[in-house]
Amino acid sequence: MTHTHVAGAIHGDVAARGPAWLDLPADVNDLLPALWSSNVAKDDDGVLTVAGLGVDAIAARVGTPALVFDEDDFRARARAFREAFAGWDVYYAGKSFLSTGVVGWIAEEGLRLDVCTGGELAVALRAGFDPALLGLHGNNKSDAELEAAVQHGVGRIIVDSRPEIERLAAIAARHGVVVPVLVRVTPGVEAHTHEYIATAREDQKFGIPLTGGDALAALSAVEGHEHLELRGIHSHIGSQIFDAEGFEVSARRTLRLHAEFAQQTGRELPEMDLGGGFGIAYTSADTPSTPARLAEQMSAIVQAECAGLGVAVPHLSIEPGRAICGPAAFMLYRVGTVKNVTLDDGGVRMYVAVDGGMSDNIRTALYGAAYSATIANRRSAARPVLGRVVGKHCESGDIVVRDEFLPADTGAGDLVAVPASGAYSYSMASNYNHVPRPPVVAVRDGRLTTLVRRETIEDLLSCDLGQVEVPSVPEDSGA
Repeated sequence: MTHTHVAGAIHGDVAARGPAWLDLPADVNDLLPALWSSNVAKDDDGVLTVAGLGVDAIAARVGTPALVFDEDDFRARARAFREAFAGWDVYYAGKSFLSTGVVGWIAEEGLRLDVCTGGELAVALRAGFDPALLGLHGNNKSDAELEAAVQHGVGRIIVDSRPEIERLAAIAARHGVVVPVLVRVTPGVEAHTHEYIATAREDQKFGIPLTGGDALAALSAVEGHEHLELRGIHSHIGSQIFDAEGFEVSARRTLRLHAEFAQQTGRELPEMDLGGGFGIAYTSADTPSTPARLAEQMSAIVQAECAGLGVAVPHLSIEPGRAICGPAAFMLYRVGTVKNVTLDDGGVRMYVAVDGGMSDNIRTALYGAAYSATIANRRSAARPVLGRVVGKHCESGDIVVRDEFLPADTGAGDLVAVPASGAYSYSMASNYNHVPRPPVVAVRDGRLTTLVRRETIEDLLSCDLGQVEVPSVPEDSGA
């Protein structure tokens, strides 16, 4: 079993055959099903279809680039986690992708929702999501964000530091309510992931370290406030994780804290959140686990640790992260320019420039994430050649797909689809070079709906006021 490490040199030379995991395809038109949502296929003419609708028709209606969701696939993945983790609370990660339409899907499929800013909270509330099923994360929540969460009755707030505990307690007291709280701890587990998305090492910004008594002191601090209800402990070891091995160490250390608090106070905390961040397949090298297998492994870990510590199994929750929305969407681009570049080893790489780039998916530039791609508008009889899909931005690191075999006759006007783009691509999108963000659409039973419309130049200019006198900014404008 091999896994693609999300970190990697962006500018290093690669032989013309590509990286070791990239196999020369027998047919450059074929799709690898593991990388695509369940309702994606190619028709006899080589046109990529999703739920029966061709990408040529999608491009004609909404233009390119566009993020295209397979709605039934998204819903099926949400259900798979809910059913596999029966008896657990499953929280969808709002940061992976959020819109009012998607919030509706989440609610209908019986999931809860994590938000980590006032903006994400506002989307959930506008969609009519039950605040009691929300959790508020974040390592630097503003007073305005905490106020909003308290006012709307958010079901749980995951506190990240001692100062936040005191600020939240004061806000709850001012409103005369009792706020359910989990304390986020860092169990010191090194998940095999990129430094920027590893979240359980002690030397990082999230949570309260288990070492030195800090975490136990934080639990006691919450317990000591009459307007805070300590519900349990939260831990999270990272993102793009392929198996449950790292959770064994994390669960053992977190449950040890759980037991220590019970011994000290005589009260066993009723809840525990083990995080999640499960991985998905971006390339043929990735072999993610299934929800059923993850649930089986994690349940066994918790039961064994609780039995060893002599404590009851608390009510558990999980956060699958990108595993729900990531595989359920692809990004659709149109090719503008193609050029062939001779490499140092004598090989040739075909550079395929598309009408998007790092403004709609910065993950490749940010931490060397690997993606795959296919020509989506036709079948080609040309030989496969090593290609690199790049964007239109004024950066040499503006790479969408670093290594992929594409037809040698790839040319201007072709459509390129990049699978597994549902998570973090649009969420991390920007207006770099003043490029408007793409639309987000969904297809179900051949019907196309728009979740988020395309930004326009007018949208960008509407925030540009020229020179106006700047009013005073409120002290707390974080929400």
